Amino acid sequence: MGKNARQKKLVEIINSMEIDTQEELARILNENNFNVTQATVSRDIKELNIIKVSGNVRKYKYAIIQRNEQNDMEKLINLFKGAVVSVTVAQNLVVIKTLVGNGLSCGTTIDKMKIPEIVGCVGGDDTIIIVTKNNEDALTVEKTIMEKL
Repeated sequence: MGKNARQKKLVEIINSMEIDTQEELARILNENNFNVTQATVSRDIKELNIIKVSGNVRKYKYAIIQRNEQNDMEKLINLFKGAVVSVTVAQNLVVIKTLVGNGLSCGTTIDKMKIPEIVGCVGGDDTIIIVTKNNEDALTVEKTIMEKL
């Protein structure tokens, strides 16, 4: 089965149950005859604009950001504002600490900001690392992000 079928099933799973880890999503997809790894699920999550939100049963769950709304970026920025704990520059790196479970969605928000000085951005559970070409670019990125907060 191809990527489209896999992603359709992933969306179906997320819409029907509270899932809070990529490993659990991979396990369920594998149980449904989709041969995937956690890395594949991670790429699908990014492509499908899936973020973690507060759950009803679990502390967090995956949810899909609807692409057809005009104010998507505004919503992302509002989530970003509420989730960022600190922004620190370390030479050519910008390190952002977030509330637990918000690193990936905040990293996605940063990617969508399309800040030209950013070479790359990696989001984890509660930390985002932004790489820039030099120290000056890192300070520019920090300023741009702080303006959004």
